[in-house]
Amino acid sequence: MSSEPQRLIDDARELGVTLNADQAAGLLRLLDELASWNRHYNLTAITERESMIGAHVLDSLSAQADLQGTLVADVGTGAGFPGLPLALVEPQRQFTLIDSVAKKIRFVSHAVRVLGLTNVAVLNARAESLTPERPFDTVMARAFAPLADLLEAVRGMSGPATRVVALKGRYPTDELAELPRGWRLQQARARQIPGLQAERHILSFVRQPE
Repeated sequence: MSSEPQRLIDDARELGVTLNADQAAGLLRLLDELASWNRHYNLTAITERESMIGAHVLDSLSAQADLQGTLVADVGTGAGFPGLPLALVEPQRQFTLIDSVAKKIRFVSHAVRVLGLTNVAVLNARAESLTPERPFDTVMARAFAPLADLLEAVRGMSGPATRVVALKGRYPTDELAELPRGWRLQQARARQIPGLQAERHILSFVRQPE
């Protein structure tokens, strides 16, 4: 095994995530595809390899412990983060990756095919337009919108038991003071991502009992 896959496995272990060799190879293949497409489609501003591993792959994997249930939505998925890395390491869960930007969804669809992910559906849509028959168990978002806007946008996708998971940078004290009615903060935790110096926090929200 080369040093890059082993380093990824070791860094993921620091986050409490267990990767096997095939999963590590798949995650690095995802970055290969992203780098290739990014030269033509401007999908991410992060182009240095080590930064991509930390800011995209490891940052995504750090939310594994916050998933609940079987049906997971990633809204504003962009180039597929955090949804694609999590789907690769969580094959027993079904992921729906949603974005309103067509070029980003084209890349995500391509990556799903290349990685052979059978547990991922891809939607070119706005989150606020979706009202599935069965609410998602977990709705995730990274760099999607301020918390109030996020919670309003996913209201139609969420039921009484849905957990909404927001991946944030600095602890969003001001945003938490403006939560929309009907939601409460369930949990907040700081994360230290190997190779990244920036602050990272994961916040989980649930519906308030009526």
